[in-house]
Amino acid sequence: MLDRGICRLGKAGELERIYVSTDQFIYTYATTGDEASLCAMELRCLFGREIPPDIFASTRKVDASRSPFIKERIDVMYTAESLEEIYIQTEQINVGDRTFKVIFVKTNDLPRAAKIEYDERRAIEREIGLRIEGAADVKRPEIVYGIVTLGGRWYFGTYHKNDATWFRQMQKPRSYSIALGTRVARAAVNMAVPDPQGVRAIDPCCGIGTVMIEALSMGIDIVGRDINPQIATGARANIAHFGFTAEVTLGDIADIQEHYDVAIVDMPYNLYSSITPEEQFAILYHTRRIADRVLIVAIEAVDEMIQRAGFEIIDRCIAWKGSFSRHLMLCR
Repeated sequence: MLDRGICRLGKAGELERIYVSTDQFIYTYATTGDEASLCAMELRCLFGREIPPDIFASTRKVDASRSPFIKERIDVMYTAESLEEIYIQTEQINVGDRTFKVIFVKTNDLPRAAKIEYDERRAIEREIGLRIEGAADVKRPEIVYGIVTLGGRWYFGTYHKNDATWFRQMQKPRSYSIALGTRVARAAVNMAVPDPQGVRAIDPCCGIGTVMIEALSMGIDIVGRDINPQIATGARANIAHFGFTAEVTLGDIADIQEHYDVAIVDMPYNLYSSITPEEQFAILYHTRRIADRVLIVAIEAVDEMIQRAGFEIIDRCIAWKGSFSRHLMLCR
């Protein structure tokens, strides 16, 4: 973390330095038992390391609304060992003609005995609000600031809440009984494409377009393909319904000639359609031909088939929904 500092006179008349962080972000997240493995892998892919429970700091800036698990992000402006130091630092803020609000982030790593209760949280918000130059507005603020404690330090900065866009995208005009759930699809996209800059992606077995819609909503350059004409038509209708534009072609993966940076493949399986192991292997074989990196989704571990196709599994997880599970395997 790179810090710059401001100075003030301490109690003993000595010059003290208060550190100001300009390249750190604090995130909080939440998950359930069924999705814990899925969440952990998504966060590993987005942040490049194993993430501790509930709250963490990172130098990577990720849109809080990308993940179905991240709750909020604070872009750190100031950090200090005590609230009093944070209070002093926030006196520098002048929002001009804009309105603001301060939120105390409840998620932290404090022990139960040190829990900060509701009244104290509101008091901290008011104390900071009184020191900021500008008009407070708790209902429709133009700027939101957050204050949180982590690892024995306090952090203050601009606050960004997850707007959960995927909830809207659950309601598709065309549906398919075995399509990926929207949350799983969104996490899968983040695993496959943690940094969208300059990435060209393909979903060569796109079904009704669930993965494509999540990718498009995050600004990812993706195209789709499906061998079933009715399903491909449904994918186009779903994509258009949410105001997105993307190419969905009809045909076998074996006919694809272009090369892509990454592919996301939800493997067809024998629940409502008929597919042989040889046909499943052919999908993996041709995926290896057209993409450098792939996120494979399957109802069972298919390690031997993946390795035979020429891929190496670099990360994996299982997403549960009741007794039904899906294996997600990131390969290169």
